[in-house]
Amino acid sequence: MKKWVKILLFSLLGILLILGVFAGYFYYKFENAYDTTDRPYKNYVGYIDQEKALLNDVYSLCDDGGIYHTYSSAGLDAYANTKRQFRINLAESYQGDTFNDSGYINFRFLVNCEGNPGWFEIIQMNLDLEETELDSKMVDSLFSFTALSKNWKPLEFKEEPGNYYMYLSYRIENGKVVEIIP
Repeated sequence: MKKWVKILLFSLLGILLILGVFAGYFYYKFENAYDTTDRPYKNYVGYIDQEKALLNDVYSLCDDGGIYHTYSSAGLDAYANTKRQFRINLAESYQGDTFNDSGYINFRFLVNCEGNPGWFEIIQMNLDLEETELDSKMVDSLFSFTALSKNWKPLEFKEEPGNYYMYLSYRIENGKVVEIIP
């Protein structure tokens, strides 16, 4: 009888040990793993600082302010009509002939559930992908065009319209937009 008791106790001890390891793992995973207090990158990919963003006070984010379609998943679906129509609209409103800078102008921004863009962050680079300052009038012109609500449509997440993250990059050569990414 004593042999069975020892086996039972060691089995229970083993099961408790395994459960303790699992409990510790899940505690770490859900409590400590996301603590970014002492980490160099404190926010998720796609984070836009609401305090520093441009046009952060024009519209409001819908529902709880959750952002969907991060990591560029909005991509081509975000354009109001098609990317082709976006290019046509850009050609009609942007006068690149008056500028001679070359480089990339990258816009990172949020679009709310109604299709209204805001919360812009602008990154300017030369053709070697080094941060630089490009002609401010050129940047303002592209910013004004990009910030038009008519260019963006509401996207759904789980069959409900939601806020989403978008990025847009213009490749510019001698003032002319030669490529729009994505």
